[in-house]
Amino acid sequence: MKSIHRTKSHTVRAAAALSLFAAALPLQASAQAPAAPPPAPATAPPPPAPQEIGAAEGVEPLTRRVAELEQQQRALLERLDAERRAAAEKEAAAAPKPAKDKGGDVKVTAAPGKGFTVRTADDTFSSTIRARVQIRETITHTAEDDTNEINVKTLRLVTSGHVLSPDLKYSVQLAFGGNDFEKDSASPIFDAYVEYTKIRDLNVRVGQFFVPFDRARTTREFTLQLVDRQIAVRELTLDRDVGLMLSSPDLFGLEGRVSYNLFVGGGEGRNRFGGQKHGPLAVARLSFRPFGAFDDDQEGDLSREARPRLAIGVAGGYNHQTNRQNSTYGATLSLGAADYLHGAADLVFKYAGFSLSAEAVARHAARDAIEGEVDGAPAREWTRSGYGYFVQSGFLLTERLEIAARWDQIFAERGTDPKLVELVDTQGKQVGGGLNYYVNGYALKLQGDYFYIFGKDASEGRHVGRLQLDATF
Repeated sequence: MKSIHRTKSHTVRAAAALSLFAAALPLQASAQAPAAPPPAPATAPPPPAPQEIGAAEGVEPLTRRVAELEQQQRALLERLDAERRAAAEKEAAAAPKPAKDKGGDVKVTAAPGKGFTVRTADDTFSSTIRARVQIRETITHTAEDDTNEINVKTLRLVTSGHVLSPDLKYSVQLAFGGNDFEKDSASPIFDAYVEYTKIRDLNVRVGQFFVPFDRARTTREFTLQLVDRQIAVRELTLDRDVGLMLSSPDLFGLEGRVSYNLFVGGGEGRNRFGGQKHGPLAVARLSFRPFGAFDDDQEGDLSREARPRLAIGVAGGYNHQTNRQNSTYGATLSLGAADYLHGAADLVFKYAGFSLSAEAVARHAARDAIEGEVDGAPAREWTRSGYGYFVQSGFLLTERLEIAARWDQIFAERGTDPKLVELVDTQGKQVGGGLNYYVNGYALKLQGDYFYIFGKDASEGRHVGRLQLDATF
């Protein structure tokens, strides 16, 4: 009997310990700290004697209860471990990303006339893509005949932006209009350059772009007040070339009052391929804006300047041994090369919607003609020397409606290309005006103009009327 009494006593104490352990489990779960398993009893109860059947029946349910509690403990530990992993993952996702990862985030913006722009969050890269089209109708009347021409005059695709830094810029312009391709070059490249603008007084540009010569030629085409550029500019400018330019839009930090451009290029114009023996083109330009900086790279005054604005520019250039008839463009000379001197002076004035621009430009070839032989027969190729000027004015009647007028004239030097002399004699003087309706500023406008074009005999001129849609997307 004493043995049975001792066994029951051990059993009661074990059951009490297990009950306390089960009661502690919820407290341990709320604290999210796994509990250690209860210590094993120091001595196991002695096995019951065969005749102690009542004691054996009491131990078996207790053993099953212990197994159940152990299983519940394992499940609880697994749940707590899963909750800890989920909390750690949530905290890692909410943490700010390192600065080096910001470059992967991009922002896309778009606006009518400004195209689509993609920019990284850290501003180490941006790219803007836009397109532009000109659709033109031209009607010409002469004493002998009337003609009509309608076409897509201009089709351009432009991408520009910066890379690595906002100060390291790039621009590429491709042209697909029928008149954009030169006779011996089918390349659509108009502009392709890289520019570094970190240093205020020493910006650096390399590639193909407008030679910084006369103001009227470098004015952006979509800002023209009349349908086409002046005849003096079309004949006597320097157009585009491949080279290196140093410049500053705000020399000495005088609020844009002084700017300069220095250019050194190949001198054969755009998209020229093959080795050449000819020398370089060198151009220098200096501009003054006595009343401070303003946008003189557009002809009209859509912003209605509140104060008078004035820009005066002078430029000179020397093209050594070029094989182009117009210095940097025109027919290619096959018999030799010639030196050209260039000069230009221009003025831009704007105030309260009124605009005035004027320019004088000249080109002089060191040789009037180059003589040689072609297939054993004497041959002669002409250079083109001349000068000209224009005066143009406009006024903004309303926010969308503008009127403009222009007088334009060119002259040919004695002994120069006979075809240039003929051009001057028949079309050397042009007078006309136009009307512009701005739907979305310069980005979308309707233009119409009329010109009377004549030469020595004013009665033998031609009447030209043009209607044009100019749209930038």
